[in-house]
Amino acid sequence: MTDLAGMTTGERVRFYRERRGMTRPVLAGLVGRGPDWLKKVESGERQLRDHTLLVRLATALKISDLTTLTGDPVPSPVGPSARLVLPGVADLRDALRGPLFAVPDEPPSVDVLRGRVAEAWRLWHSSRFQRSEVSSLLPGLVRDASALPRRLDGPERRKAYAVLADVYHLAQQAAAFAVEPELYWLIADRGRNAAQDADSPLCLAGASWTWANGLRESGYAEEAIRVVTEAAEAIKPHLETGPDDLRGVYGALHLHAAITHAREGAEGDAWRHWDEADHTANRLPAGYAHSWTVFGRGNADIHAVSVATDLRTPGTAMSRAETVDLETVPSVERRSRVLIELGRAQKQRKDHAGALHWMRRAVEASPETVRFTPVARGLVYDLAKEARGPLKSDAMALAEEVQVLAS
Repeated sequence: MTDLAGMTTGERVRFYRERRGMTRPVLAGLVGRGPDWLKKVESGERQLRDHTLLVRLATALKISDLTTLTGDPVPSPVGPSARLVLPGVADLRDALRGPLFAVPDEPPSVDVLRGRVAEAWRLWHSSRFQRSEVSSLLPGLVRDASALPRRLDGPERRKAYAVLADVYHLAQQAAAFAVEPELYWLIADRGRNAAQDADSPLCLAGASWTWANGLRESGYAEEAIRVVTEAAEAIKPHLETGPDDLRGVYGALHLHAAITHAREGAEGDAWRHWDEADHTANRLPAGYAHSWTVFGRGNADIHAVSVATDLRTPGTAMSRAETVDLETVPSVERRSRVLIELGRAQKQRKDHAGALHWMRRAVEASPETVRFTPVARGLVYDLAKEARGPLKSDAMALAEEVQVLAS
């Protein structure tokens, strides 16, 4: 087996070209260059720093990650279907697989740990680079939160399990589309189990929301709808006397059902669930937002845009967007998402300039939200492939920034 560790980029290009049985003229022609140019690249006489040319070479050589050619330590996928990898995933994996009997000498109290988790959620919603920053906190949170319940009894133990469930819910958000499926489902399942041990309707409802996220994105739409609607019905009798957060999760469950129905093309059901979420948002105090689903007035409004976009009614999506005040959405990540939705709506209208405008704004709001969201990556890819005239260079520049540039 050939050791590529000491090879330059040019030497790697030559290795993979020869392994595929391609001549220099053939590969050079596929990337729009001459064989002499490629010979200089392979020999090291010419440095290859142009990202566009690197992507074209990778595409022609059927390579899905640029690091195969560059040797860089940070993965850089090629094409819209390739996934970026969660920063620090190895440390998170180690924390999840840690020894069962490892207990910190001085584990934090429930209140201290709850404060750390709340701060991590605030970071998730306030940072433009939420995955990179939160992923550095997750291993320590997982270790401490996993150990704490074993040191407690009775109500305090159930409180500790509630905090542990929140840790796993945060980890699931960060891991979505960014780790191997086995690790993602391990995180999701542990979050659900911790919520069951917490024995709290609020925890169980929140776990239903996160569990259904995984089901929907894995293609189990019907099961996802069943999970969230059952959870909503279970907590509905407690809404009048329960805390605002119970109503917040109830609204988030209905928004989840609305989006899932919309993706399935069930227009009536989608808007029925959105109407219930809208009614719930109006019953909450002005400015309220749930700590991690961020359900509230602003979040309900931006989900109306998403529902309309998923139903492929771009006119309705743009009309709904006129009522959205992004400043009322206390989450950078969610603001970026609704801007992505506007880009999708404009693309549905075949307005490439409009789509490019909104996707540029989405990247400005949160580059990582765009980079790690498959539908956003696919949209940027399509714009880079389809844009013509003056828009082409802008679309290609955006694609390079999102790390999804195609040849």
